[in-house]
Amino acid sequence: MRRLPIGRLGAVLALVFTFLVAVPIANAKGGDNSAELKAREAFAAGRYDEALDLFAKLYAQTLHPVYLRNIGRCHQKLRQPDQAIDKFNEYLAKEKKISPEERKEIDGYIKDMEAMREEQARQKNPPPPPPNNVVTPVNPPPPQVNPYPPPPPQYSTTSSATLVAQPAQAEEAPIYKKWWFWTGIGVVAAGTVVAVLLLSGGTSKPPCPGTAVKCL
Repeated sequence: MRRLPIGRLGAVLALVFTFLVAVPIANAKGGDNSAELKAREAFAAGRYDEALDLFAKLYAQTLHPVYLRNIGRCHQKLRQPDQAIDKFNEYLAKEKKISPEERKEIDGYIKDMEAMREEQARQKNPPPPPPNNVVTPVNPPPPQVNPYPPPPPQYSTTSSATLVAQPAQAEEAPIYKKWWFWTGIGVVAAGTVVAVLLLSGGTSKPPCPGTAVKCL
């Protein structure tokens, strides 16, 4: 049997040792590969509740901080800002090897969740409307115009070309207060006096003597 050189034998033993140690370390970090694959598939398909349960189990098995990030992402997709912010902050506290780009990305997730939390709070408790007694218009409304104008005054025709407005009818006065009543009485009295004078002398002729000739 050919014996290997000592240096070559040491290299082979180191390779075998590295392989035997790397497998448990990989299993400790990644946990069950099939469970992690199912969790990623559920997240990609939009089944965030299922992915959340799988990632939570993986973190309980391995305690690897990367699953905290994945759990936070599931809460983010489920619109649960408080839980998402808590897991993102826990991931930043426990993961020691975070690049500046990844930290900036996680900080952006946290800001988005804080904005979502404020929006949900406003939707849950909207501000009350202002009271009606303090609402005043900036410009006063224009005066209302009556769409129906008043009817025109009534007219009576006195001729074919002239229209005279009829005055309002006054209260009917007694007949003895009418001017034409006393005027008529005066005319009748004057006529009576004239008739009496004509019949009683003054302007009458003396009686004719008793002859056959008529008086002229």
